[in-house]
This record gives sequence, C-alpha cells and structure tokens, in this order.
Amino acid sequence: MHLSPDEIIFWQYGFFKLNATIVFTWGIMLILAVGATLITRKLSIGLQRARWQNVLEIVVLAVEEQIEDVGLANPRRYLSFLATLVLFLATAALCTIIPGYQPPTGSLSTTVALALCVFVAVPFFGIRERGLGSYLRSYAQPTIIMLPFNIISEISRTLALAVRLFGNMMSGTMIIAILLTITPFIFPIVMMALGLLTGMVQAYIFFILATVYIAAATRVRTAETAMAQNQ
Repeated sequence: MHLSPDEIIFWQYGFFKLNATIVFTWGIMLILAVGATLITRKLSIGLQRARWQNVLEIVVLAVEEQIEDVGLANPRRYLSFLATLVLFLATAALCTIIPGYQPPTGSLSTTVALALCVFVAVPFFGIRERGLGSYLRSYAQPTIIMLPFNIISEISRTLALAVRLFGNMMSGTMIIAILLTITPFIFPIVMMALGLLTGMVQAYIFFILATVYIAAATRVRTAETAMAQNQ
C-alpha cells in the first residue's frame, strides 16, 4: 500500500511524471464540474420543486449560515470559494471507498496548493472589502513595529494550514497501512470507515479556518462602516 499518491506513477517521460495525485485531483474536479452542471441545469424558481433541489438548497443555506456565524456579514460573496473548498475536500474523502483510489490530500503538494488558495483569497477579499490602503495599513497596526510580525504570521498560518491538513490525512493512511501488515482485514476496514469520518471532519475544519481568516481580513471594514453609520 502506498502512503502517498505521489508514489503511484501512471506515466513518465524524462522529468515529467503523471502521478496519482494529479490524476485523482483532476478527476475530482471533473466530477464536481459535471455534477454541478447536471444538478443546476433544471432548477425551478416556482413553488413546485424537486426533492433534490430542496436538498441542494438546504445544503447551500447551511453553508451560508455557517459562514455568517463565523463573522462574514455577506456570506454569498464568499460562498463560491469556500463551498468549493469544502466540496473538494469532502469529495476527496468520500471517494476513498473506491478500490485503488487514494485521496490527493494525502500529498503535501495538494495540501500546500489548497493552503495557497486561502493565502491568496484572504488579501483578495480583504482588499475588496476594505480597500487597498486600509488593508495594507492593518499590517502596521497598532504600531509599525508589528509589520514584520504580521507578515510572518500571514505566512506561518498558511504553512500551518497545509501541514495540519496533510498530517491528518497522511496519518490515517499510515495507520491503515500498518494495520494491514499486522492484523486481519476486518479491522482495517473499520479503520477505513473511521478515516472517512476523519476526512469529512478535516474538510469542515479547513472550511472553518479559511472562513475565519477571511473574516479577520474583512472585519475592520465592517466596524468602520458601522461607526460611520452611527455618526
């Protein structure tokens, strides 16, 4: 059993390699793209709606409420990015029931890429909500001395987000690999089910942390707007 999908090579030509991480990542993106197209092609705005549309709306509203509870006043502005993150991670975890499949989140390159998406999204949403000048000034608050520390904090939390996701995903795969070598097959099956649950929990945690980071980047703007309205 491979501990990382990077170890599974499907095709190689010189320096270029097509490993399982790339194949499974693009496979999940294809599933999500096709699934979104099929699910949303016959949406109804009337009172008569299919059951699957009601389920879809419940899921979307639940995600919006969760985003709003974290502290983002206009959850629909961030829904497309945050929902895509959690759907990708959840699908990657759910597909572990497929024989021969290994979640791409078991590769450090995938988790780093996801963390970098959050790293880019935080200043993007922060600048859009607060303006470039106001957002950049926040790095020098409360004094200019805090500038290097705030920059280091921005980078370190991105690395921590990637390592956290990778470590949790990798540990589950490693435990199953060890159990397969020392125990019968029935116990690893139970551990695989537990790993599936862990993957869903990690998808939720990653979603919450990304939302918290974005909320922190846009919070000052909300406070400034409220003060202006009161005046």
